[in-house]
Amino acid sequence: MPLPYSVTRGVVLRETVTKETDKILTLLTEEYGKTPVIARGARRKNSPLAAAAQPLAYSEWTLYQRGNWRFAKEGDAIELFPGLRNSLETLSLAFYFAELAEAAAVEDVPAQPLLRHLLNGLYALSALSRPLPLVKAAFELKFLCVAGFAPLADACAYCGAENPSEPMLDVVQGVLRCRDCAPGNNAHSAALCPDSLAALRRVVYGDEKRLYSFRLAPDALKRLSDASERFLFAQMERRFRTLEFYKSLSLPNGTSE
Repeated sequence: MPLPYSVTRGVVLRETVTKETDKILTLLTEEYGKTPVIARGARRKNSPLAAAAQPLAYSEWTLYQRGNWRFAKEGDAIELFPGLRNSLETLSLAFYFAELAEAAAVEDVPAQPLLRHLLNGLYALSALSRPLPLVKAAFELKFLCVAGFAPLADACAYCGAENPSEPMLDVVQGVLRCRDCAPGNNAHSAALCPDSLAALRRVVYGDEKRLYSFRLAPDALKRLSDASERFLFAQMERRFRTLEFYKSLSLPNGTSE
C-alpha cells in the first residue's frame, strides 16, 4: 500500500545530526506547528535535500508518516536568506529568532501567524539593512503579541493618561504606567521616553508589514531594547542561549550593528 504524502512549507529551526548521513530537523510549519522530521541522507554529499535542510532555510517539503515520525521524501528550498551570513552578529540574531519561535510553537498545532512573523524577521535581517538592535526589539515585542502576551500600551493602567508622565512598562503585568503611579512596581518596570513609547505602540498596534520601518535615536533605541528584552524574559520565564551568544558579540552600548 503506498504511503500517504503531505506537502508543507516551513523554516528549519534546528537540526540534530543522527547516524552518519541523516538529520532530524525541527520545522516550523503552518499546518503542523513545530514538528520533527527525519531527513535521511541530508548530510550526504550532493543530497537533493541538502539545501532545503539547512538551518534557517524556508523550504517546501513532501513528507510521509511512519509510526510516530514524519520523514522527508523531497525538499526544495524556497528562500535561504543569504544576507543572514553577512556577519556573525546577524546570523546569531537569526538563530535567536528561531529559538524564540521554537519555544512558543506547539507540536501539531497550526502556527501560521508565528511562521509569518519569523519569516518577516529573517527577511528583515537578511535584506533590509536595518540596525540589528531595532530589528531585535521589534521582533521580540511583536513575537510576544503573536504568542498571546501583548502589552496594554494605549494609556497608563492606573490614571488613564494617554501620554504618561515619565512612561514605564511594567514587564510583569504587561501594562504601561506613569513613574509616579504604583511606585512600588519600579523594580519590575522599564523606563521609556516619548519616542521609545511611540515606537512600542507602533510595533504592538501597527501594520506588521511595516514593522521595521521606523528610526530611533540611540538613547530611545536603548530604552526600547531594554524594555522589550526585560518584558520577554518576564513573560517567557526563561533565558535563551542564542541571545547570550549574540550579546557576547555586540558592543556594550547595545546599538551597533
